[in-house]
Amino acid sequence: MPEVSILEHSTILAKYLDLDQRGNVLAEYIWIDGSGEMRSKCRTLSKKVTSVDQLPEWNFDGSSTGQAPGDNSDVYLRPVAFYPDPFRKGDNIIVLTECWNNDGTPNKFNHRHECNKLMDAHTSEEVWFGLEQEYTLLDPVDNTIYAWPKGGFPAPQGPYYCGVGTGKVYARDVIEAHYRACLYAGVTISGINAEVMPSQWEFQVGPCEGIKMGDELWVARYLLTRVAEEFGVKITLHPKPLKGDWNGAGCHTNVSTKEMRVPGGMKYIEDAIEKLSKRHNEHIALYGADNDLRLTGRHETASMSSFSYGVANRGASIRIPRSVQAEGYGYFEDRRPASNIDPYLVTGIMVETICGSIPEADMSKEYQRESA
Repeated sequence: MPEVSILEHSTILAKYLDLDQRGNVLAEYIWIDGSGEMRSKCRTLSKKVTSVDQLPEWNFDGSSTGQAPGDNSDVYLRPVAFYPDPFRKGDNIIVLTECWNNDGTPNKFNHRHECNKLMDAHTSEEVWFGLEQEYTLLDPVDNTIYAWPKGGFPAPQGPYYCGVGTGKVYARDVIEAHYRACLYAGVTISGINAEVMPSQWEFQVGPCEGIKMGDELWVARYLLTRVAEEFGVKITLHPKPLKGDWNGAGCHTNVSTKEMRVPGGMKYIEDAIEKLSKRHNEHIALYGADNDLRLTGRHETASMSSFSYGVANRGASIRIPRSVQAEGYGYFEDRRPASNIDPYLVTGIMVETICGSIPEADMSKEYQRESA
């Protein structure tokens, strides 16, 4: 079979995507598997969807995704939100789902369920989040950093952060395509930028209130992976994709309550930081795998072993922006979370810590359940 380029494939596919769907709607169900990766499968619906209640429950083979044993493999997909599909367009949708066992309990890896309890319990606090998702592009053949010299390294870090120009940034077409896909889908994407290490990028989602933060970050991650698939590039969320004198990748978490966002809010920011200081280890346990490779006290990180905070200090656990100190209200940034976090775990324990927990929802226990 002759080799066909990605561009030629896209040209061939276009004529089929223009075909009339005869009133049918394609719904791509997406979920998080047992390793924290996205999975999806598609089904045909007979009419346009206007409410999540119209979406049917579905199921899949959990033994093939690390979510169930082979002798009891059915895991159920319960729709919780849907978004316009930027790949198929029209009335077609992407459906975000929660995973449930057949006995009516949430699947072991369904962290959204417990997180949502906490968000519902503290709706009066109006907790806003903004997540800064860093990620790294990889060559699909050998998993090396995308566009780096084979068997070598580019020039040291310096010109790449927010860089412009050939040799300073790579794969901007992938990043621009992802940006538009998020906007089309209704994701609250608030910006993008090239990061400190070449072929490392960041997008920001938020501000989002409550459970919407985790939902929208997962959808943005799905869209990124799908866009990269079409360009023939791989994405990694590993917090330290390359050892040595190179920056790692984080998912800085910006947080505020309604009391923090009005004049006099600095007091509530300081109260929250005091509470966070007393639960440093519990938070670190939920802040991503291999985060110890990143949180070394170098490359704009704090040490994992201790808690710290400071104004405009990117080497602290918690950063208070200079503008927030000047105005006396606003938000704070938790710089500890790694790029591969589950946002439900991180936003859940954040609300639990700064707003006060409720007995039936405890993200620390959720971590113990995941690790069991």
